[in-house]
Amino acid sequence: MNIIKYYKIFFAISIVLVVASVASLAMFGLNLGIDFRGGTLIEMRFPNAVDAKSLSADLTTAGFGNVSTQPASDNRVIIKMQSIESQQQREKIVQLISEKYGKFEEQKFDTFGPTIGKELQSKAIWQTGLVMLGILLYIAYAFRKVSQAKSGLKVSSWKMSWAAIIALIHDLLIVLGVFAVLGKFLRVEIDSLFITALLTVLGFSVHDTIVVFDRVRENLQRGTGMNFIDTLNYSVNQTLTRSINTSMTVLLVLLALALFGGASTLYFIIALLVGITVGTYSSIYIASTLLLVWNK
Repeated sequence: MNIIKYYKIFFAISIVLVVASVASLAMFGLNLGIDFRGGTLIEMRFPNAVDAKSLSADLTTAGFGNVSTQPASDNRVIIKMQSIESQQQREKIVQLISEKYGKFEEQKFDTFGPTIGKELQSKAIWQTGLVMLGILLYIAYAFRKVSQAKSGLKVSSWKMSWAAIIALIHDLLIVLGVFAVLGKFLRVEIDSLFITALLTVLGFSVHDTIVVFDRVRENLQRGTGMNFIDTLNYSVNQTLTRSINTSMTVLLVLLALALFGGASTLYFIIALLVGITVGTYSSIYIASTLLLVWNK
């Protein structure tokens, strides 16, 4: 299969997706959860199932601002709202819910100030940046001998590093763009669990990219008698089935969790589904073809 031949089509698809994602982020932004903007999280367990949307509407009507609720397993409901700073407000919430929904067990009550939220934002950005820096340096070191290939076809290990980083940025932007749209129309919030999903996507995506690049290195060092384009295409085809099979195995598990798992982890799983799908695509069709463009 001559994958490299159609690299312009793959680039065009990625450009459309990235531009749409950046536009979504610019227009809608991310709907930050209380982990990042500050607020109160309450987890309650009821004897019987409770309509989470009705509970949200009741609390909003009672003057507690924009309240979001999320059903969880075992008749639990997770409530997120503006900061509750006084005992009087807390008692008012308890009284309101008790009168309409009966007795309940309060399992968690946490309040995050805006200062803590900004600190978490800063840490999340630093974590992502450090991960990318580590990947950049590792690939440059691990593939340092590729420029000394016996075949005489040379490619800088730094080009491999930057190709991997560009593919990762491509993946992150698309995931962020999807969640900007979900935040706008479904009020999906970004929390610390979402950052965990992003870092997982980074790891999975770069793992696939390194597998492809490692096969490129082996074929260049072995000397197959082919030019660079054919060597690159041959290497991608060697890893194509393996990459797709590995990703499909993970995606099937995530799909099962999304359909039958708890509501509290649904959007974490959706982030992984989107990220791993896009990451597999970029490892095969973007990272490898960037090497071709740069070598030209």
